[in-house]
Amino acid sequence: MRAFIFPGQGSQAVGMGAALAEASRAARDVFDEVDEALGQGLFKLMREGPDDQLRLTENAQPAIMAHALAVFSALTREGGVSLEKAAQFVA
Repeated sequence: MRAFIFPGQGSQAVGMGAALAEASRAARDVFDEVDEALGQGLFKLMREGPDDQLRLTENAQPAIMAHALAVFSALTREGGVSLEKAAQFVA
């Protein structure tokens, strides 16, 4: 059994997902799909702010969900991750 635990509300920060999107096509695809589904530029808000808008529940919750799905997508597309890659990923 495998489990993934992702952060919740309060963990959002301006810039979230930017490095991940640069490093992973799978992550970029998730951010694009979420933007399209919501009909708004959520990923731009995640990358650039302003912080007071990102902290609003109606933005924070989808942003955190999108980031979590992008992380999951990036990891699964790679077929898992070694300890070395995991350490480099979070460094």
